[in-house]
Amino acid sequence: MTTLPKDNDPKHTSRQCKGYLTKEESDGVLHQLTWPLQSPDFNPIGMSWNAVRGKHPTSAQHMWELLQERMPGVCKADIISTVEFNHSGELLATGDKGGRVVIFQQEMENKSQPQCRSEYNVYSTFQSHEPEFDYLKSLEIEEKINKIRWLPQKNAAQFLLSTNDKTIKLWKISERDKRPEGYNLKEEDGRYIDPNTVTALRVPVFRPMDLMVEASPRRVFANAHTYHINSISINSDHETYLSADDLRINLWHQEITDRSFNIVDIKPANMEELTEVITAAEFHPHQCNTFVYSSSKGTIRLCDMRASALCDTHSKLFEEPEDPSNRSFFSEIISSISDVKFSHNGRYMMTRDYLSVKIWDLNMESRPVETYQVHEYLRNKLCSLYENDCIFDKFECCWNGNDSVVMTGSYNNFFRMFDRGQRRDVTLEASREGSKPQQVLKPRKVCADGKRKKDEISVDSLDFNKKILHTAWHPQDNVIAVATTNNLYIFQDKVN
Repeated sequence: MTTLPKDNDPKHTSRQCKGYLTKEESDGVLHQLTWPLQSPDFNPIGMSWNAVRGKHPTSAQHMWELLQERMPGVCKADIISTVEFNHSGELLATGDKGGRVVIFQQEMENKSQPQCRSEYNVYSTFQSHEPEFDYLKSLEIEEKINKIRWLPQKNAAQFLLSTNDKTIKLWKISERDKRPEGYNLKEEDGRYIDPNTVTALRVPVFRPMDLMVEASPRRVFANAHTYHINSISINSDHETYLSADDLRINLWHQEITDRSFNIVDIKPANMEELTEVITAAEFHPHQCNTFVYSSSKGTIRLCDMRASALCDTHSKLFEEPEDPSNRSFFSEIISSISDVKFSHNGRYMMTRDYLSVKIWDLNMESRPVETYQVHEYLRNKLCSLYENDCIFDKFECCWNGNDSVVMTGSYNNFFRMFDRGQRRDVTLEASREGSKPQQVLKPRKVCADGKRKKDEISVDSLDFNKKILHTAWHPQDNVIAVATTNNLYIFQDKVN
């Protein structure tokens, strides 16, 4: 018997058609299946065309890419939460909200195809953190990876630190391409041999095998933070590192897991008197005694561990006076610093607040030496951004290898690059539609008023669900990595 689904289309509900179908059903030829009105799953082809209307797909592959971009259903666990190059740039690590770490390896340089230098392939994937539950506090601990930091390479293996809200783990990433054979007390399949049956000794030998990348946890640093960890930073002495949460910063030795030293504690005796929280912290790249931490009030404090074991008193305070003309209900929220990064030479530091990137000279505390507006056109949209919680987004920033260019993310999958020497800036977009392999990215412009030019996009058309929070720059080459929700894009400078 044939089953006929129908969704009350006029062709199906005409008197003549209904009479015919009822007769056929009474004769046992077919069965009419009742279907909801205008059901979205009744006609998937129609739904697909609606999703890509106006996009003009040119091939089946292009059609599939457009559908992937437009159709909802991004798994929360797949959302990328951090991106980090290692010190050579050969490896790129990403962490996601599912607690996974994915490591990509850069392709070997091919002189005949220099454009392939920036191609990265999956090198290793492992589960770094699992969801936990704190029964004492009745608190669920997410597996989301908040930060990843690579340790300087000392031997053939690579080491990295990864952290969720409460626990930091040290991972060893190593390769194995040989296996031992010829055991005396064990068969090749793993079964043990009775020692009494052994009549001769064999010398084990190593045999080649397919390359295998292993990720193994070496140490677990836990139970030191009451609040959510937002930063970890490796010290230039290569022996210690710091971890920061909302109210405290701890100093760890990489070899010792059962204790850490509290070096900053801003928790007041009465929590009702709390006025700010720590948002980010980082060690100086060359001076092992110096570190900075930023706050939700827009201040950056530089501390010297030689002055005191507990660095509650800062050595320098970097704060820009507020412009009274821009004072509003949202001033304190948008002045909160979401990221702080030292330049590679250690002379400057960069901070990112909601609307701007600022470059500070460590020798001048009164004001930044450079200020770059990331998306000033959103200042008139702060009320709606507050209502949809976007105003609390934490954007990261990064330097290029020689500190001449800085990069940070924005909305609509835009990311901004500022050339410090030539005082130029550019807005680029990371999207599947406009980022095909070897395709040159076109600069994008946002129109803040009503007079929109042909190549501009209106500020009212920006998609605030598409945002680039996490960016990273190759330490030596002009290769960048940007994360958009659950996609990672890698771009390189144009090769002539």
